Amino acid sequence: MKKLLVFGVGLIGGSLALALKAANAGWHVTGVGRSGDSLQEALRLGIIDEAATEIATALKGVDVVMIATPVAQIGPILQRIALHLEDKTIITDAGSTKADIANEAHKLLGQAASRFVPGHPIAGAEKSGPSAAQATLYQNKNVVLTPDGRTDPGAVQIVRELWLSTGAIVREMSPEGHDTIFAAVSHLPHLLAFALVDELAARPDAEQFFEFAASGFRDFTRIAGSSPEMWRDISLANRTALLQELDSYQSALNQLRKSLEHGDAASLQATFERASQARNAWAQRSPSALWKN
Repeated sequence: MKKLLVFGVGLIGGSLALALKAANAGWHVTGVGRSGDSLQEALRLGIIDEAATEIATALKGVDVVMIATPVAQIGPILQRIALHLEDKTIITDAGSTKADIANEAHKLLGQAASRFVPGHPIAGAEKSGPSAAQATLYQNKNVVLTPDGRTDPGAVQIVRELWLSTGAIVREMSPEGHDTIFAAVSHLPHLLAFALVDELAARPDAEQFFEFAASGFRDFTRIAGSSPEMWRDISLANRTALLQELDSYQSALNQLRKSLEHGDAASLQATFERASQARNAWAQRSPSALWKN
């Protein structure tokens, strides 16, 4: 029986545990969390096999540690576990930013840093907590691993096999490449959705606007229902790349505004056609991405 210790037994960590159980992958799962209520709920739902509060004891005999918490908590957790890691224990995470976390790991874990394999499952939902966990969350979804030249290849292979057993598609890239890509295709869309909903909600007649909002508004703003704490931390952790993407998007908006001001139908149509073709081509290549981000 392999032992997995999960920090954060909500949607991401809980779904990993359920997926491993569904695959009969032979993992005994121990959960650690900030909330005793969450741990008890995870136990009741069969997500974890046991709950732990004492880190040194929980780490005994553990094969893999998964840190599935908001990114701002990952560094402090690495610091807490550093003194208690056994030589065989591999550490990984599920954070949405990678360069900052990889740097923290190399500062905090000492020799164990070579056994830290940064990871990011590209799957999610608007709900959080143990009750949101689902065994099928990672099936046919990308999981990105971002090892560097200092990472033990054997550790990478074990983490790869763990994710493959959930039905995921495992990819590798550099931490910096990851953060640049996801600033554009994940972090920026979340900022835009949060900003639009917040701006409308602040209007004196907001209720009327929401009353008439329909499928277009629902689809565009779905991700604004995600965890504010998590997206606060992601935005700050990846702020350099995200600021660059905001500047690029602002430039595109300025061009659209100029086209509207001048009544330039040809310019508007050209922009819309390029975007429509690119979006439809992407949807045909990756149909599953239309359902989960």
